[in-house]
Amino acid sequence: MGWRDRITVNPNVCHGSACMKSTRVMVSVILDNVAANESHEAIAKAYRVTPEDVQAAILYAAEQVRERVVPLSGAA
Repeated sequence: MGWRDRITVNPNVCHGSACMKSTRVMVSVILDNVAANESHEAIAKAYRVTPEDVQAAILYAAEQVRERVVPLSGAA
């Protein structure tokens, strides 16, 4: 499964934030819930998406961090 099949960016929806296709559920909201250790199934139920959508959000985030280097403060 590729995240491109499940995620869209439209400047007219959620101010152009990445969202799950055909919804207004932002990828960042899904990722916040993943970071809070919610299960994929609980997130899917709460936001009316699929567990595969949750996985797509994680894959999208991984792709995004590959695109640029984020300097860490205090790194030697």
